[in-house]
Amino acid sequence: MGAARRGTGPGAVRADGRGRRPDRRRRPARGSVGVRRAGVADAAGWAGAGVSPVPYTAVDIHAHHVGPDVRARLGEMDRVGLSHQVISPVPAAMEQAWLDDPGYARAVNDSIAEACAAAGGRLLGLGCLPAADPVAELDRCLRMGLRGVEIGTRMGKSSLDSPELAPVWAGCEGAGASVFVHPVARGRGVLCRADPALELGLGMPVDTAAAASALVFGGVLARHPRLRIALAHGGGAFPGIYPRLRMVTGGPPEQWDELVRLLYIDTLVLDPGLLPVLAHRFGTDRLLLGTDSPFLPDRLDEAVRIVTTGLPDTADMAVRNALAYLGLAAAV
Repeated sequence: MGAARRGTGPGAVRADGRGRRPDRRRRPARGSVGVRRAGVADAAGWAGAGVSPVPYTAVDIHAHHVGPDVRARLGEMDRVGLSHQVISPVPAAMEQAWLDDPGYARAVNDSIAEACAAAGGRLLGLGCLPAADPVAELDRCLRMGLRGVEIGTRMGKSSLDSPELAPVWAGCEGAGASVFVHPVARGRGVLCRADPALELGLGMPVDTAAAASALVFGGVLARHPRLRIALAHGGGAFPGIYPRLRMVTGGPPEQWDELVRLLYIDTLVLDPGLLPVLAHRFGTDRLLLGTDSPFLPDRLDEAVRIVTTGLPDTADMAVRNALAYLGLAAAV
């Protein structure tokens, strides 16, 4: 997704990720969840307790909320053999939520909660945060039954080890919220020239590596070791360049290795031959099935199948690791 623009022009993003943002006048009132009360209460109940009415057999932790058509999403999940998906905002909506007033983030999160409530226990949600009082919106997300929040590789102009984000990390750790780190703006800003293919193929992985470096070498994980943080797209370029970063940073290598193994990583690397590299770097217990649904429709089957061909511990990646990341380990 491209960078979001503020305002109501053609570059703005609706709360459900599909085009223009919602009219401010139609936003829910302050303190209102803005969704069907009974449905959200049901979703909050089973999600909070970790008991789904549908058995966990394959959990996709990397999918994006793009609209209200839950039936179509569930049908596609059935087709490829997914029992559950974790849906989070499209990157442009997440980025705009941070830059905009808190009402936009509330609208995005309400839309995700509504989709989860309509899915019969098969969808779990991650919300987004505004820069203004992000911990208050985090608390509201958790009360609605969302499992945590999606964070950009950069939040506005701040890297993930910025003091501005310290309350967010403390709040997520204290509340037991899951965090999913996803690149924003196609990684623009890390390349010397604009090229859509390079932005998607190189800019985003490098941006993810920069975010992971901030978490590991910037002190975030050392200060908050109980955070449950997952990186999108197999951690981008980070697994490959980590030994170099460790060398130039100095200090006992073991201390950095321990911090790296606190991270969760999705398996969206498009090549099963790379999974052993991720397992070596992070540990097999930190690998999570991810598909980027619905943005790679031609590769959805492959994204699910990759975990059955790259490593032997596929049941752990498809279920146990995901539930541990989501704070639902007691569900199995």
